Amino acid sequence: MSLDVARIRAQFPILARSVHGNKPLIYLDSAASSQKPVAVIEAGREYYSHMHANVHRGVHALSQQATDAFEEARRTVQRFVNAASEAEIVWTAGATDAINLIAQTWGRHYITAGDVLIVTRMDHHANLVPWQMLAAEKGAELAVVEVTDSGELDAEDFERKLAMPRVKLVAFGHVSNALGTINDVKRWIDAAHAVGAIAVVDGAQGAPHAEIDVQALGPDFYVFSGHKTYGPTGIGVLYGRAELLAAMPPWRGGGEMIADVNLERGTTFAEVPFKFEAGTPPIAQAIGLGVALKWMEGVGVANIAAHEEMLGAHARKLLKDVPGMRFIGEAEHRAGVVSFVVDGVHPYDLGMLLDGMGIAVRTGQHCTQPLMDRFGIPGTVRASFAAYNTLGEVDALAAGVERAVGMLV
Repeated sequence: MSLDVARIRAQFPILARSVHGNKPLIYLDSAASSQKPVAVIEAGREYYSHMHANVHRGVHALSQQATDAFEEARRTVQRFVNAASEAEIVWTAGATDAINLIAQTWGRHYITAGDVLIVTRMDHHANLVPWQMLAAEKGAELAVVEVTDSGELDAEDFERKLAMPRVKLVAFGHVSNALGTINDVKRWIDAAHAVGAIAVVDGAQGAPHAEIDVQALGPDFYVFSGHKTYGPTGIGVLYGRAELLAAMPPWRGGGEMIADVNLERGTTFAEVPFKFEAGTPPIAQAIGLGVALKWMEGVGVANIAAHEEMLGAHARKLLKDVPGMRFIGEAEHRAGVVSFVVDGVHPYDLGMLLDGMGIAVRTGQHCTQPLMDRFGIPGTVRASFAAYNTLGEVDALAAGVERAVGMLV
């Protein structure tokens, strides 16, 4: 099914603006943060205008209404990832916050000296640094799965790392934010479980571009952020298997996450997911994320993914003949991301010239410095696509790159 892109674009007010005076905005940086449809923007306005109150704590009408909307958003997330229970959905401040929660609760409780934590060189710093910190704290070993020249996880190296004694955790991304590589999530989750390890999947780039079924895939933890799924900033999701969440200690202490506080007897904690949600939660953001996921479902997640992949293929076709062009990431299975360098041109310089033409792309290491080191480059220019992008915008990107390279070389 092809998307009615004109109808979709009409729902994103920011796409009608110009930059640098009179340059129509061409936004190709959705892997960093996607734009927001009117429905999401209005959801925040509606909450603050007509139902703002704290949740779970009041018997008055506003509190009840806010709580109902807040918990309905949790149920929307449950349906979106096909979790078995809404209790398996924990609100966090983002995907990074969710991974840190796992490291600081499950990790601190279960990891001991000599254990092995497997990560990959492909991953975002958010799914590397927390495990690096935990390994240093606990005296565990951090084993790194390497990446092939085509930008895929090295399957043989992955198997070697899994064969190490005392593997307790395997953490990897669903989709590479820097390369667009779509990893074989089910394969590596099953492989982790086969050696008795838990699997943590960073779905920050998976949730916007793929249909997620955690019951079919079987991760122990799956995380994603709201702002990359057409939703608000400041909100993220931690899916965790119910039995794991129940066995984990809480991370932050305070209001809401308690069952009973007594200065003599001590504190007992609320049931999941509430024991991980200390303090006033991001209410408006959660409601907005629920609306965003419903918007994605209305368009069709598979339809969005197919559209983005078509745009990516078109971009590669047009860009390949630019002198000095080198694509970074040639995996067989890719999302709508095109990452490239041009010989003799610094990515930042190319990005600045494109910005002057109204074309917003991302330049740099994309929070994947070990991956950039693997390819021996300081960074890439990355164009990433969403439901609202058009073939005409890809044409403009290609023309812009050719023009900019001609100015720089």
